[in-house]
Amino acid sequence: MEEGGSTGGGGSDCSTSGSGGAQQRELERMAEVLVTGEQLRLRLHEEKVIKDRRHHLKTYPNCFVAKELIDWLIEHKEASDRETAIKLMQKLADRGIIHHVCDEHKEFKDVKLFYRFRKDDGTFPLDNEVKAFMRGQRLYEKLMAPENTLLQPREEEGVKYERTFMASEFLDWLVQEGEATTRKEAEQLCHRLMEHGIIQHVSNKHPFVDSNLLYQFRMNFRRRRRLMELLNEKSPSSQEAHDSPFCLRKQSHDNRKSTSFMSVSPSKEIKIVSAVRRSSMSSCGSSGYFSSSPTLSSSPPVLCNPKSVLKRPVTSEELLTPGAPYARKTFTIVGDAVGWGFVVRGSKPCHIQAVDPSGPAAAAGMKVCQFVVSVNGLNVLHVDYRTVSNLILTGPRTIVMEVMEELEC
Repeated sequence: MEEGGSTGGGGSDCSTSGSGGAQQRELERMAEVLVTGEQLRLRLHEEKVIKDRRHHLKTYPNCFVAKELIDWLIEHKEASDRETAIKLMQKLADRGIIHHVCDEHKEFKDVKLFYRFRKDDGTFPLDNEVKAFMRGQRLYEKLMAPENTLLQPREEEGVKYERTFMASEFLDWLVQEGEATTRKEAEQLCHRLMEHGIIQHVSNKHPFVDSNLLYQFRMNFRRRRRLMELLNEKSPSSQEAHDSPFCLRKQSHDNRKSTSFMSVSPSKEIKIVSAVRRSSMSSCGSSGYFSSSPTLSSSPPVLCNPKSVLKRPVTSEELLTPGAPYARKTFTIVGDAVGWGFVVRGSKPCHIQAVDPSGPAAAAGMKVCQFVVSVNGLNVLHVDYRTVSNLILTGPRTIVMEVMEELEC
């Protein structure tokens, strides 16, 4: 998201100052709430918190009990206490994402009342902003499919940008995919996506033009959101600045500046693995959390270039030396809509810098300080973490990783 933080020179059509900037920030906040609410809805369905319930001989489909949900939020470390949990759910209610099943209570209460996500009963208000957001999210998911190669690292004006698309190629793709019937219609769609803050020119200097100019999605729809982010009134662009092995990064050639936004990690309680998950990283200490969301532990979130968790440097040659005190392990990790639940760092070899304790990677047995040997059968002992991250992000949701772990003396 921070790619949109810097504006172009004077006279740019894309300046976000004044009332236009306030409107843009409001759209960004709305989008973050929508994504956060949808991720929560999917989790609650999977864990059977949302289900058909009966009261006075009447069945209420796809609903949850407010008091039980608050218990669940605290148990899963999405809220520190009941008061905070109520505030979080009220945020969703205020945005029209959830409501009382009979619309008799506008306030979210810590009692045995039935509430429901409006998406589950078809009452979610589809105004122009929401329609544009949902369209953008669908396009983003299609572009992120492993077989799609439209999003690529590219350079513009001497600066390299990750996951960009060229305007003219994007228009061709929209028509080919049936998202628009004509090129003109596709261009109108892109103008709407820009107006609603979903895509932007890489340096925020140009409106959308059918050209070779480069554009990016302003937000990463797949990043695992934590509910606590709803209480942060700052612009999402300021939240997205924390580092991750799966960040989208803009780099100048001297590498003095970097701008990133988090990429996805899965959110479902799968018993095998995902990349930004739902609980704090307290077990990782100051090595930090790779989600840009606030944590409930006292440990600060990871910022750019976190200190390595390794006690000393280890080379690939040392790992492969016969009789070396290292054991090989293989994990199967299934990514969901949010990620794989771990952070890689380092080079030749890479190591596991952080693991979400409630994520699929942790469930599979992954730990910090393990060294990455292979990803889906490809040996990665002699590459850096960016290459490993790219292999994971561009590969299938299910990954097989081989690691080496130091034996305890």
